[in-house]
Amino acid sequence: MKCPHCMVAFFDETERRGIGVDVEGWWNLAIKKCPNCKKFILYLEHQELQPAEVGANLPVLQSEAFPLKEPKLVMVRPKGSARPPCPPEVPHDIKKDYAQACLVLTDSPEASAALSRRCLQHVLHEQGFKSKNNLADEIDKVIQSGKLPSGVAENIDAVRNIGNLAAHAQEGLAIGEIVPIEPEEAEWNLDVIESLFDVFYVQPSIAKQKRDALNEKLQEVGKPPMK
Repeated sequence: MKCPHCMVAFFDETERRGIGVDVEGWWNLAIKKCPNCKKFILYLEHQELQPAEVGANLPVLQSEAFPLKEPKLVMVRPKGSARPPCPPEVPHDIKKDYAQACLVLTDSPEASAALSRRCLQHVLHEQGFKSKNNLADEIDKVIQSGKLPSGVAENIDAVRNIGNLAAHAQEGLAIGEIVPIEPEEAEWNLDVIESLFDVFYVQPSIAKQKRDALNEKLQEVGKPPMK
């Protein structure tokens, strides 16, 4: 994982400390410590009770007698986005949507996905791929355009499967509507958007800077600029 404090990757080791159990399930504090910046990353871990556990006289810590469901994690320190900052080349409105989607990722993957769908659609509209507010069709348009590298095209195509987007689009799903998804799927949306930022904004900006630098040199020796 990448440390949300310093953004340096490190091996994911977790210490868990039991808090207790209430009517909603087991609660733990999950603790990681970044070896680079030496700061703690803290998560509140929640595991729902199995039917056999409800009403039982349970100990504070987890018992092997009651296998637990997959835990849900909410990052409580640092509070904020663990994603890299948006590239400066990205337009302000799109950057704002992306930042909001990142900010709520750990608290509500569903809300993050709804915001990231809006951000994705904004990117596609800004690039000229618009289809009557239907994001699934717009994704198809950008794939068919041939403007995306094959890996990025495959990744954005997978977005249509998150929350069964293509089927919901046929039913008139609003872009900001909440659709049940897994946290990993919400994070995948953000990964795809980052790759589009690179294709549509960062790389063209780098290429322009290189052309401008070359044209300055051509001008100095009396040659015409590149077209």
